[in-house]
Amino acid sequence: MKQQKNRWVILVAAIITNLALGAGYAWSVFQTALLEQNTAWSLSETSLAFSISFAMVPVAMIICGPIVDKYGGQKVVLISGILFGIGMFLTSYANSIIMLYLTYGVILGFGIGAGYGTATALTVKWFPDKKGLAGGLTAAGFGSGAIILAPIATSMIGSMGINMTFRVLGAVLLVVICAASFLMENPPVNENATVVANDTDKNYKEMLRESNFWILWVIYTFAATSGMMVIGHAANIASTYSIGTGAVVVMIVGLANTLGRIFWGTVSDKVGRYKTLVLMFIVSAVGLMLVNFTDRLGAVAGIVGLVGIALSFGGFLGSFPGITAENWGASKSASNYGWMFIAYGIAAVFGPSLASMIREATGSYSLAFIISTVMAVFGIVLTMWYMKRISQKETPAVEVK
Repeated sequence: MKQQKNRWVILVAAIITNLALGAGYAWSVFQTALLEQNTAWSLSETSLAFSISFAMVPVAMIICGPIVDKYGGQKVVLISGILFGIGMFLTSYANSIIMLYLTYGVILGFGIGAGYGTATALTVKWFPDKKGLAGGLTAAGFGSGAIILAPIATSMIGSMGINMTFRVLGAVLLVVICAASFLMENPPVNENATVVANDTDKNYKEMLRESNFWILWVIYTFAATSGMMVIGHAANIASTYSIGTGAVVVMIVGLANTLGRIFWGTVSDKVGRYKTLVLMFIVSAVGLMLVNFTDRLGAVAGIVGLVGIALSFGGFLGSFPGITAENWGASKSASNYGWMFIAYGIAAVFGPSLASMIREATGSYSLAFIISTVMAVFGIVLTMWYMKRISQKETPAVEVK
């Protein structure tokens, strides 16, 4: 009973950590204020700060993953909180694009990766019986950051300006994350919930030599691209397509992102990870088309489309920690998932940057939505092919038995 209680406390601490780190998802609110204050900066230039920030996430996970697997997550999450808070605080002094890239992009982004990767990996280790649900709840905390912090940041920007907002939020979130870090630890080796390495578990070097890893990696890249594109441009998409105010749309997207992690994570535990991936790709593709034709279908269709995209995006992030652990073992999940999460980093750069370039060149996001829809279709095909591939490998073993 003690072990059961402890793991739920650690899950709560992981959710709180990711909720604070999820402030990074409120970027479109910050970006609007930064563009108003720095009129010489362009949309594509500032969007790159968001891309760099989330591209740093897998880098931090790869570096910190082996440390978490071996020593636990307390010190890593503590460092995460310090870097995240300092990065946001220093962003208030960014007087050039390069400095913005360094503070919000590199420093804050590394802090996100160190904390998010640790929280996600630890919950998978503590909940081997509920990987999808635990991963979904932890990831939901990350998505919730935009829901809670977007309206708060909007109000703060209106009353004290963007620079003071960065300073206050940076200081507060630093304290929150650092406080949660003291609850982060690996499962004890003498308890049933622990993840014990066995002959089937593989480290990242062995994992990278398998073709299955690269197939799933490509699927993950396709899966994350549209979500990162929408999250990075939510406020601008709202104004471009007259869907609603930026802060409200950011909150709606954040809520769908959060619920998607819980909902699809639970579904994947019941019907299987790969069938769930196919369903999420379908929902995302339909959502992209609804947003693309908002001018003909109306604002409600646009909102429904954004919800579908964000819901699926959250589901992808909630499902892949479990997919990685199931394929290569949970004992090395912190370091292994870091390498899988590079797909997310690629999507973080490609999705928002593609949307920025197309928006500035054409005045619309339409082509970006179409490209993302095609990627979703490829994702469906690739996932179904992967399902057939692994079922063929498993069949002989079943027949022998």
